Amino acid sequence: MGVLDLRKQSDAYQKLACIHAKVAALCDLHHPDDLAVESPFYGKNAQVILKLGRAQGAAMTAALSRGIPVFEYAPRRAKQAICGNGAASKEQVSLMVQRTLGIDIEPRYLDATDALAIAMCHFYQLNSPLAQPGKAAASSWEKFIRENPDRVH
Repeated sequence: MGVLDLRKQSDAYQKLACIHAKVAALCDLHHPDDLAVESPFYGKNAQVILKLGRAQGAAMTAALSRGIPVFEYAPRRAKQAICGNGAASKEQVSLMVQRTLGIDIEPRYLDATDALAIAMCHFYQLNSPLAQPGKAAASSWEKFIRENPDRVH
């Protein structure tokens, strides 16, 4: 886990270039199968959502240009996957991520634990017998078996 601190850069476009370069370098180093991001959510300030969307776009472009597919998860879905409660606080998510992964994370890195939660949510989605990438989760075991007879042995 790492944190990219761009507060010292004043130019918004240089920040986007830095995000793109850092994500591209991580993709080149680790060769991930997928990139999972948190879907934007509406807040009180439209400028914040615009800046977040641009930053996510820079990260997504870095992955997509390397053939890495992108998946989005709503914050509530990630919280549900990690804590069992879609309305969990950042602190609750951080605690569950730390316990699940067996790591310690400083409280000042709550945004980083949110990112880990999104990654874990994607992992759980990929490994769920009721869901497949690109498809909605099956609503029942009966439906899953009916739609996936080749996966039942």
